[in-house]
Amino acid sequence: MRALLVMLLMCLPGLAVAQNAATLVADSVELNGEDQLIATGNIEVLFDGSRLTASQIIFDQPSDTLRITGPIFITTPDGTILTADSATLDPRLENGILQGARIVLDQQLQLAANQIDRRDGRYSQLYKTSATSCRVCGTGPPLWEIRAERVVHDTQERQLYFSNATFRVRGIPLLWLPRMRLPDPTLERATGLLIPEQRNTTQLGFGLKLPYFITLGDYRDITLTPYVSQETSTLEFRYRQAFVNGDLTVEGAVSDDTLLTKRRSYLFADGNFALGNDYQLFFDIEAVSDPAYLLDYGYANKDRLDSAVQLLRVTDDTLYQARLIYYQTLRDDESNASLPPIIADLSYQSSYRPDFGGLLSYETSFDLAYRYSDVDGDAGRDVMRTGVDAMWSNDWVLPLGFVAEAQTGVQTDLYLIADDTAFAENDLRVVPRAGVTLRWPLGRVGSNGTSHLIEPTISLSWAESFGGTPPNEDSIRTELDRANLLALSRFAGEDAVETGAQVAAGLTWTRAGARGVTSTFSFGRVIRQEVQSGFTATSGLDGLQSDWLVAGQLTAPGGFLFDTRTLWDDRNGLTVADSRVAWRNDRISLGANYIWFGPDIAEDRDGTISEWTIDAAVGLSDAWTFELDGRYDVAADRAVDAGLGLQWQNECVTVDVSASRRFTSSSTVEPSTTFGLSGSIGGFSTGRSAGGIATGCGN
Repeated sequence: MRALLVMLLMCLPGLAVAQNAATLVADSVELNGEDQLIATGNIEVLFDGSRLTASQIIFDQPSDTLRITGPIFITTPDGTILTADSATLDPRLENGILQGARIVLDQQLQLAANQIDRRDGRYSQLYKTSATSCRVCGTGPPLWEIRAERVVHDTQERQLYFSNATFRVRGIPLLWLPRMRLPDPTLERATGLLIPEQRNTTQLGFGLKLPYFITLGDYRDITLTPYVSQETSTLEFRYRQAFVNGDLTVEGAVSDDTLLTKRRSYLFADGNFALGNDYQLFFDIEAVSDPAYLLDYGYANKDRLDSAVQLLRVTDDTLYQARLIYYQTLRDDESNASLPPIIADLSYQSSYRPDFGGLLSYETSFDLAYRYSDVDGDAGRDVMRTGVDAMWSNDWVLPLGFVAEAQTGVQTDLYLIADDTAFAENDLRVVPRAGVTLRWPLGRVGSNGTSHLIEPTISLSWAESFGGTPPNEDSIRTELDRANLLALSRFAGEDAVETGAQVAAGLTWTRAGARGVTSTFSFGRVIRQEVQSGFTATSGLDGLQSDWLVAGQLTAPGGFLFDTRTLWDDRNGLTVADSRVAWRNDRISLGANYIWFGPDIAEDRDGTISEWTIDAAVGLSDAWTFELDGRYDVAADRAVDAGLGLQWQNECVTVDVSASRRFTSSSTVEPSTTFGLSGSIGGFSTGRSAGGIATGCGN
């Protein structure tokens, strides 16, 4: 029969602190004389969040010690597990000696030792120790282990200090270190070396990256990564800081290499801060020493850099935004002076519901496009615009299920133009507009639960421009799609507007299957009273009649997705195609994108664009993962880039192997191939949880 004893002590005053009393449960508890308590059989001791189980405990009051006979199993409040054959401990389980002991930290790292000395509940000193996060099978060696003459575990700092340590793989010694410090797996951040990476490229040769992480307090850190190869000496860095109201990240690199005679570098920084009263500040800075640096080192795949600062405030009925953007081109056929490099905009939007019904919204805005060049025309033109836009809209449900929407408004803009004699220096433009849309949603639910929704839609709209025609800076690239089919104006910005009367008609059919398969099919076109300038041939919007928009999407519960958008011209057939097909489950992620654009001189495209992009990740087994991505130019019959990666992971080791090839070239960038190799051992990576499939133990 089990007995319960609260060791406050009844007769053991040395343990008495009422609020920290230990509780002992055992099959049998007896007093041997007046100063010794013996507990045997299914023993469980609970004290300050720690739990101990054993087969026998003898408490000796004069020495204030517990002599424990195993098997012993101890769990501490932080999740640490200790096992031992026998132990002599104080009643608080903080000081003493454990024989034939093992410590398991965060269910990842296990340390086995002949003896463990516990000191002050903080330090555990292990003698003749083996440390590993791999499964140990019988008496055979694990996949990897660190054997040390002595290991000290500081549970407060969560650090492991090794003395006379040897790193072994399958029992074979590979590396010896007289002293070594590593974080235990419960530590989220700690100064020290991170996972090394081997990188081999055709331009920079064989190289090695050794990142070193430095904590600068609880809210700041910096990572310094020397990268050394046959062709370069590089120092990479990343600085992070968290504030009460935001965060900041700065990263970059400085290189001396044989590719260029000058020193090369880049700097990216971004941050966001909450300023109070719903205002938010965002900024990012991007700078590079030369156009090829980011691609040569694999830091980014950008051909234009954009540095920006933005102030934003969003409420239920208002939007305030101020932005300043600086562009730097990395393209061979562009110059910074003519981009334009400096763009600024300021806008305020508000809306409310007046007493006579509907929604009334208005916007005031300011835009600036500035170029360095003073030449006359497109390459040197500077444009400033300020404007006011007001719009009223409402909707009604009519008999027979028709839904009507109406909107009307006026836009007024003042333009100031410099360095372009083709336009007046001052230009005022007023654009009134109105539109009515009629929808007729028709629904049906089948006997098997499948639902259908067919929605024919027609929109009538009109707009007219009074005043001058300003230069088009912000609406150069526009395409017809499902989102703008029924819009009053399909230009992306403010500088260009559609005028005259027009009719847009379309139909959408949505099917929701009983088994979770959902599909949507849409088509439509726009018919105008007059031809609009500013639309290119492949935008689908040039001429009196737009191209036919045909789009669809299909999703299935098994992770399948198909999405497509196409534009069809009555005379020339297909002009634009953009499609994606993807399938994803627990082990497989497959995706492919295809784009096709016909020739368009207005978009600086002499020939056809036809490209496939693929991405795939396949879990070959619980341990092996394969990844593949690539881009192929069908029109030019050549590959653009390709990459593959292979990862092997179990409960204690992760190995990544990768290879990539960039086939394109220019006056500043050469084709290159990159190989990478990195690996890590489990149990010592800060902030990393246990993962990977555990290896089995064969007979």
